Formats: sequence, structure tokens, C-alpha cells
Amino acid sequence: MTNRRDFLKLSALAVAATSGMPGFLARAATQAGGSKTLVVVQLTGGNDGLNTLIPYSNGAYYAARPNIAIPKKDVLTVTPDLGMHPALRPLMKLWDEGHLAWMENVGYPNPNRSHFASMAIWHTADPTQAQADGWIGRIAEKIGDPFCASNLGAATPQALQASDFSLPSIDSVDNFQLKLPGGMNTPFESLLNSPRSGEAAYLTRATRQMLKNTARVQENVKKYKTGATYPDTKFAAQLRDAARLIAAGVGQRVLYVSLGGFDTHAGQRAEQDGLLSTLAGGLSAFQADLERQGLARDVIVMGFSEFGRRVAENGSAGTDHGKGSVMFAFGQGVKGGVHGSSPDLEDLSEGDIKYKQDFRGVYAEALTRWLNLDARGILGGTFTGPRWIA
Repeated sequence: MTNRRDFLKLSALAVAATSGMPGFLARAATQAGGSKTLVVVQLTGGNDGLNTLIPYSNGAYYAARPNIAIPKKDVLTVTPDLGMHPALRPLMKLWDEGHLAWMENVGYPNPNRSHFASMAIWHTADPTQAQADGWIGRIAEKIGDPFCASNLGAATPQALQASDFSLPSIDSVDNFQLKLPGGMNTPFESLLNSPRSGEAAYLTRATRQMLKNTARVQENVKKYKTGATYPDTKFAAQLRDAARLIAAGVGQRVLYVSLGGFDTHAGQRAEQDGLLSTLAGGLSAFQADLERQGLARDVIVMGFSEFGRRVAENGSAGTDHGKGSVMFAFGQGVKGGVHGSSPDLEDLSEGDIKYKQDFRGVYAEALTRWLNLDARGILGGTFTGPRWIA
């Protein structure tokens, strides 16, 4: 015989089994999916900005990197002084259309060359390392919705940690649904059909709505027909799932994806060339998908890495941990171009590029002018940066 305690236990089990789906699904039933979305791309390991956006007219660049510099003939020219890595060719269409932006010399005060510490600074938007919660977690707290943002991957980054909860991580959109253990469906349905009052009655209604919304969201996701051919990479699969969530109209304000392997201490050319090819292939497919589904107007992408690399190559045909680097952003809502001056390779800080733009100013632009949120409240101060939102 089942009783109220059993019902509450089973309902709690159903809620837990969704890994955060109740609020996520409830919004899917009420939102039309018209909210603007920011997709954040994390390049883990410390991407070398100088070999990403290349100062090909600067002789000091080639003098510092006799073995790993990108030859001038291979550079994808974007200005008389700068050009993109040849592996980024799939993104040239966005540049030509005026929808790809590069932010130069980005960093923060008192740079830290530790992967762990520097990534935590970018995640929390706090160079003093005093805060534990992430900047995207604070977005969820301000909005009042713990399911307004998700990580596409297995582990939730610190950026998506809030004071009282963690935002969901979705390893697979297909599996992000209500699944009860074997043999639990019949007794659970029986409990839902039993007359209830007070707290249990409310829980019954909420659970039924959750189940209804589960079916609706999964139906919407299954209706999704990709508008592009994605490369066969894990990174591209994350972006495809991001496109599916956006197309399903489930109201995600921020989606987070990651690509690792950028800690190129040795053999950098082969390593970074392949990684940038993976990056560009996935991102170009994602943008094509959004455009063909009529969704591109409401989605922008912003990418970062925890730090750049040293200007001079090391003895292993690689580069060591540095300071300032580049960020990128693209989408129909982005003002394309190079924002900020080229790095001064004659005026370095301990062999590193000096930062001139605080990354929190780049965040603030996305928060204020794209997501229409209070950047000061989320970032804990007023930070100015380039106007890269169109």
C-alpha cells in the first residue's frame, strides 16, 4: 500500500531524476523561445593569441618565433597588420559579412599564470579570487531561475555555480528527461491518481505538469532537423546540442561549451593548428545551422581562454604560459572588426603581452547590450570595454 510519505519520496525521486528539469521544462511550456541567447566558448589550456590573430606585419613576431610563427603567405588577412590563422578559414565568411569581432590585449590586473587560478578568475569575474560563485551563476540568481543557463558537457564549470545551486550540465540532450528506475512507473502513476490535499495536492499538480512538459520538450527536440553538417568531433556535438536546445524554444539565456588541449608547451604548430581547425569547423556549422533555421538573429557566441602564451617560443617548439591574449565573438548581433590596438611586441611585461582591456568589460557588453541585464550587479563593479554588440 502506498501512502503520503511514499508519494513524496517518489515525487522527489522524479524531480531528482530530471537533473534540474522541472523549472527548465516549466519555462518551455510558457516561453515562446524569443529570448536572446549567449553561447560562451571556453578554450581550455591557454590559447596562443599571437598565433590566432597574427601580427604578420611585425618583424618582432617572426624574430621571437623562428620555428612556430605562421608564415605571411598563409595568414588570412583581416587588416594591413593582422590576419587570422589559416585553420580559421571557415570563419572568414562571418568576417566578410561584418559579424566576427576580435578583442585584442584582453586580460586582468595582476595576471596569474596558473591554469587553475586564472580560469577561476575568468569564471568568477573576480581577479582577487574572493568569490566562489560564477558570473553565469549570478545571472541565474538575478533572473531568479536556476535553469536559465546550461553547460553542454559532463562537469559543471565554476562559471555556472551559484551561491545556493549549480546550473545544469547536459551531457546529452536526448537523455535529459525524466527517467524512473525500473518497476517504478506503475506505482508512481497510481500515486498521481490518488486524491490528495494541501502540500501533496500541489506536488501532484506540479509533477503532472513536469511530466507533460517533459514529453513536450522531448517532442520539440526530436522535431529538430539540423540545418548543417557538423564535423564528427565532441566539440561539434556540444554545439549541435546547443542548437537543438535553442531550436526547441526552452528559453536558455546562456549556453556553455568547451574545447580543451590548448596548453601547447611543445610541438605547438601541430597541436594548435588541429585545435583551431576543430574550433572553426564546429562554430561555422553551428552558425550555418542557426541561419538555416531562422534563429541566427537571436544568438551570439563569445570565446575566451584563461590566458595567452609567452611572446617568444621555447626550446620545444612551443610556448609557455603568458598573460594578455585575444577574445572573439560572432553572430548577426555582433559588430565585426578588431576592437583594440595590436599588441606591442617591443613593450612587454616579463616577456608577455601587456593587457589593455579588462575581460570584465567584454562581459559587461554582453550582459548589458545583449542579455539586457545589470552588469554592475553581476560583475560587482562598472567595467567599460569595446562596443562589440551591433
